[in-house]
Amino acid sequence: MDMYQKRKIRAEKKKDDSKKSLPSVGINWYPGHMAKTKREIKEKIDLIDIVFEVIDARIPYSSKNKDIDNIIKNKEKIIIMTKMDLCDLEVTNKWIKHYENMGYKVILTDLLSKKNIKDIFNLTEELSTKLNQKRKEKGLLPRKTRILVLGIPNVGKSTLINALVGKKATNVGNKPGITKHLEWIRINDKMELLDSPGILWPKLDNETVALNLASTTAIKEEILDTSEVAIYIINKMLELYPENIISRYNINKEDDIVDTLDKIGKKIGAYKNGECDYDRVYITILKDLREGYLGKITFDRIKEWRKSLFLVFCFFQHCCYKNTISFTSIIDNNVSYCTNYVIILNNRTTTHTLNYATSYT
Repeated sequence: MDMYQKRKIRAEKKKDDSKKSLPSVGINWYPGHMAKTKREIKEKIDLIDIVFEVIDARIPYSSKNKDIDNIIKNKEKIIIMTKMDLCDLEVTNKWIKHYENMGYKVILTDLLSKKNIKDIFNLTEELSTKLNQKRKEKGLLPRKTRILVLGIPNVGKSTLINALVGKKATNVGNKPGITKHLEWIRINDKMELLDSPGILWPKLDNETVALNLASTTAIKEEILDTSEVAIYIINKMLELYPENIISRYNINKEDDIVDTLDKIGKKIGAYKNGECDYDRVYITILKDLREGYLGKITFDRIKEWRKSLFLVFCFFQHCCYKNTISFTSIIDNNVSYCTNYVIILNNRTTTHTLNYATSYT
């Protein structure tokens, strides 16, 4: 990296600080197999009884596919948070509470040690019993429970399946795109799984989400510039877990980004002929985060997403003869209490009192 490049990085950093936002990274990474998988799941969804939605405990918001609820209709669903061993439990537990308050069933697990795998079996069996009871009431015989495993790339779907089966039933890897097609896998006499490739939504237009996904290899490394992702990780670590990264690389929080990169380069021996090998620095930062050398981290924070997360509690009752609507409202998590909501119906403005309010901490 020459002096011009260093000046450019410093200028961009100052620009980011003044705007308090990341560079625009709206990307379209939606390989053909993802679109195909989505179509095939829709075709097979009537065969499915329960859905396992697998998300990364380090990014509980960013790794949750926004399209899944539309794909699976009203199927019973269990959110399985993986990588428990790498997450900040205090922060991740707040997300678990958040999703449970929304009505989801959530299990946090460490797939390497198989911690809480038994809880997955127990909850699945509980849901299966209820489903077969409904079949019995309709005069149908009980049958094996069919489970669809869904999630974005590289959140541990294949590792989860191997843990449930008790042996290697599918390939695993630390890169997105290992699983390429739908595949039925038998767990035992009572359950069988439909494994699926990781699927994203068509456009990653939220820059923080995109960078979180890139930081944890949910999207291919070639999609975003490695330097951009590495610098994002440094800034995020200095913001949320300063002691972890300072102690790892002997850096100072007050340093600008180029000085920080230079110090990391010296720490890892990435200097040659007096010049820092910045590419090596970037790769090391990404590798250290993914392998847990920067400590237990959770990048998504409840407060950070309050303006973009919305809880929808809607009940519409149309009274044609009065031209009014009685309903509970959409409430922004950014507020803890609302009293009135104004609607316009047939060019008539009316004010309605809300009878529901909520907040999250």
